[in-house]
Amino acid sequence: MLNLNELHPETLAVRAGTMRSEFGEHSDALYLTSSFVVGSAEEAALKFTGQMPGYIYSRFTNPTVAAFEQRLAALECAERAVATASGMSAILALCMAHLKSGDHIVASSGLFGATIQLFNTYLGKFGVTVSYAAQTDLSAWEAAAQTNTKLFFLETPNNPLTEIADIAAIAEIAHRHGALLAVDNCFCSPALQQPLKWGADLVVHSATKFIDGQGRVLGGAVVGSHALIEPIYLFLRTAGPTLSAFNAWVLLKGLETLGLRMKAHCENALKLAQWLETQPQVSRVYYPGLVSHPQYALAQRQQTGAGGVLSFELKGGKAAAWALIDAVQLMSRTANLGDTRTTITHPATTSHGRLTPEARAAAGISDGMVRISVGLEHIDDLIKDLVSGF
Repeated sequence: MLNLNELHPETLAVRAGTMRSEFGEHSDALYLTSSFVVGSAEEAALKFTGQMPGYIYSRFTNPTVAAFEQRLAALECAERAVATASGMSAILALCMAHLKSGDHIVASSGLFGATIQLFNTYLGKFGVTVSYAAQTDLSAWEAAAQTNTKLFFLETPNNPLTEIADIAAIAEIAHRHGALLAVDNCFCSPALQQPLKWGADLVVHSATKFIDGQGRVLGGAVVGSHALIEPIYLFLRTAGPTLSAFNAWVLLKGLETLGLRMKAHCENALKLAQWLETQPQVSRVYYPGLVSHPQYALAQRQQTGAGGVLSFELKGGKAAAWALIDAVQLMSRTANLGDTRTTITHPATTSHGRLTPEARAAAGISDGMVRISVGLEHIDDLIKDLVSGF
């Protein structure tokens, strides 16, 4: 019999988590139902208490959602995954399950703006405190830890500077202080990076991005061991920010082509980044696939590809950035990323616009920065679009 752990990622992306009904469908089935019928009162009681496996209510048990969770867990080389309504609800569920009043978080200062808002504004209301450390400064992570620190949280590469965190080194610091390490793997997806292999305890996904890959649906997930995922599942079962069956079905299809798409995203992004480095209007390009990137060697070791997102700074500041964004004709002006269609945005006034100017400056996000999520169009046409914009 084939061992799931011995199969290649390309095979797992297509075959893992397949559940066939009595009809023997070849493609993944979509179970659009709010509840499931049981054969007896005893069976209902056993399923509700978890003594018997089976499906009860689609808020927390649905075959399509379960198939997505199993396939994603296989790709991350994890014991278990739990799906959520969005990437942000995945982070919320993780925190609600593993933190309590009086606990402390150490987080990267370069986090996505909504994550910082969640930590500062909402978790702060309930007595959870947070300290921020520079993504690449290991001594800062060490210094930020406190006796009540329960969680280290980072995203690598981060948004939008594409800084690379040393997962193994930060995991060692976190574990020495008795804390968990959670890694947001949105930019890479499991096709390019598997943080659990480097010592992370939990992996967070915004499946809305590269996992879907076509900008169709929202979704999120948390991946890890059975022991760490179970309390997250129990929170989701009670609170309800779970993934719908339809969205799970779409995301299952996204996983099937994830590896192929990520290779193409990486190829296009590298060519575009190399071209941008030669342009006189550009003062700096941020992309882990460039030799000029400060963590290039770490990215080569930790990832199997540099990803599909890059950022660059224009010499003319905000005026130049806005002018370029307004002038492009092919790229989509939207803050979403991970799409087959190339997107372009101004981080300082969109994804990180809710941060104070001081916080943006501390995170290295300038007014002249532009972020591009490089899609699957022909690279020559993307360059032509930027040339016309410049």
